[in-house]
Amino acid sequence: MPALGLPDDPGLRRDIEACSDAAAPGATRTLALGAALRLSQQYDCDLAQVELTALAAHVAPARYERNLGTVGWEGQAALLHATVAVVGAGGLGGWAIEGLARMGVGHLVVVDGDCFVENNLNRQLGCTVATLGRPKAEVMAERVREVNRATRVSAHVVWLKAENAAVLLAGAQVVVDALDSLPARLLLQRVCAEQQVPLVHGAIAGYTGQVMTIMPGDRGLTALYGERERMPDKGIETLLGNPAATPMLVAAWQTHEVVKLVAGRGTPIRNRVLVLDAEFGEVTEIRLD
Repeated sequence: MPALGLPDDPGLRRDIEACSDAAAPGATRTLALGAALRLSQQYDCDLAQVELTALAAHVAPARYERNLGTVGWEGQAALLHATVAVVGAGGLGGWAIEGLARMGVGHLVVVDGDCFVENNLNRQLGCTVATLGRPKAEVMAERVREVNRATRVSAHVVWLKAENAAVLLAGAQVVVDALDSLPARLLLQRVCAEQQVPLVHGAIAGYTGQVMTIMPGDRGLTALYGERERMPDKGIETLLGNPAATPMLVAAWQTHEVVKLVAGRGTPIRNRVLVLDAEFGEVTEIRLD
């Protein structure tokens, strides 16, 4: 995807300011979605370009108004400029994709070679009766277009492999691990380390989930699972199952980790794993250093 240009069109900026509105004197001026779409057509530019120009003028696109207290003006602009790859578009990935699109990430790369089946209906955002049998990556791309037209999506209906990983993840500033196979997760960590890209890991089993951010050079998953030649494909989730709310819980933490990394605010969960236990209402930290 081509990079967005700088928001420097003075005519567009003047029109944005003319269209903006404030709820009360001194309040943040906002730009309604309908006005932003009209300006996008008028100036023949991406909706994201209109939103970036608005942010530069301290006019908040109305859809992001409630983000600003957390990420700030510059952080919101950074999100719109960002490319984030989500590997896996099922339980964790579907909810992470949704959260990142709503936060305003400008470009999402979605990688998943699987199609929806009936046992996905209990927990996977993209899975409905109507989408059974369809590729997860394509369905989530359609979902993003319904949620945020400023977010561009590159959907890849393929499995991540050693031969294609570097190409699929090229250009990503952050990668989200939403996989369900330990060997695939370890491969993803190796590729991210080679490309010098942070990896936000998440995993679930029953009422429990875990989250951590792995920076290039960190031991990450190998600190948890070792460096054995043979790794089991699945973990305890084969016995405990995957209930509806656990992937929502973990994907929410993953989304916040991505936002912190892109916006440059907050402290990533690095060199430690947060274990979230919804059954007993406990959060445990495992230090890795």
